[in-house]
Amino acid sequence: MINSSNHIGLIKPTAVIGQLLNKAAGNEGGSFGDAMIQALQATSNLQRESGRLAKDVTLEKSTASLEETMVVGVKANISFQANIQVRNRVVQAYTDIMNMQI
Repeated sequence: MINSSNHIGLIKPTAVIGQLLNKAAGNEGGSFGDAMIQALQATSNLQRESGRLAKDVTLEKSTASLEETMVVGVKANISFQANIQVRNRVVQAYTDIMNMQI
């Protein structure tokens, strides 16, 4: 079972993506490209951790609980979906700009 102290740590990686994108939008020393690279790396790390935990649960190792595995899997999925939505909006903005009349 997940300890109550771990709940904050489980939410943190997903919140980091939002902070990175807000930082890029606010021009506080980073570019949008840098924020996207960091968001993709965070998503990759979440997916890697989810895979590791799923393997540990499957092999019945005592280091991973089913609950923790499920939460990390959902976080990885949400992070991935957020990245897809950002990509779709960037592509749509590019398409809109390319279709503008001069």
